[in-house]
Amino acid sequence: MSHLKKLPPIVVTGATGTIGHPVVSGLVDAGHAVRGITRHPQRASLPGGADVVFGDLDDPSTLGHAFDGAAQLVLIAVPENVQAVVSRAKQAGVEHVVVVSSAAVTAGYDTTYNAAVERTVMDSGLDWSIVRPGEFATNSLLIWGPAIKASRRAVEPFPDQIGHPIHEDDVADVVLADLLDPHRRGRIDTIIGPDSLTKREQIAVIAEAIGERIALDEVSAEQARDFYRAQGGFAAASADFLFGFESYDGIKGIRDEAPDTRAPDGDAYLTLDRITGTPARTFRDWAHGHASDFM
Repeated sequence: MSHLKKLPPIVVTGATGTIGHPVVSGLVDAGHAVRGITRHPQRASLPGGADVVFGDLDDPSTLGHAFDGAAQLVLIAVPENVQAVVSRAKQAGVEHVVVVSSAAVTAGYDTTYNAAVERTVMDSGLDWSIVRPGEFATNSLLIWGPAIKASRRAVEPFPDQIGHPIHEDDVADVVLADLLDPHRRGRIDTIIGPDSLTKREQIAVIAEAIGERIALDEVSAEQARDFYRAQGGFAAASADFLFGFESYDGIKGIRDEAPDTRAPDGDAYLTLDRITGTPARTFRDWAHGHASDFM
């Protein structure tokens, strides 16, 4: 343990977020020095043993202290600033970057956002690993959660669309594996959840988890867009993409794919057990673990 504490720190951007927080926890549990970057250190609630450092990826000039002396970086960045962020990391001595990207890059829908971040890191001369998560199970909380909490209803235009929602801890486990095993450098892993579930089935699992009936309101895409724009938050910001009014890259009037029941290519999209050998967490695991968030 004392030897591990002497290793250079690992910097985690988005340290208080859905992926960053469990990554920080895993690194602390493994005995590594960790710096968690956040724009609001005073509000951060990170595990004991982790250093909380102010930093803003939208302003790379704030990152010098956070990167100083670090060996590895977990990066969730925006393409507008990624070149400056990676340059500062390299100047500070960072050797290895783990990029948390998106399965949309694997699918070919993301060509300008996460794909641009990946290209910048891969061209930087630094060692790299890339994790491309599919649909987060947490999206069901961000989209359906407010209406489920308020009136035990979920508004959904595509109830029979199949998804493979992934537990955030599965994504974090792949990031941790990439950080802790040097042999995993240069890997690109696209990770999805182990369940093939329609939206209707996901809502039923959430209802089971909270022990109450949830009414499913089947509406048109236009009605769903209006509803979620009014709801605000993540759902409002993503409504045009979610319901087919623009592409992943933000092109109006173009959708990437129609809601359907096709499963992803098994060779390109992997579950946690196929990446690390650890059993993948199910959507039921996630729903029961987050049941109080829907109440």
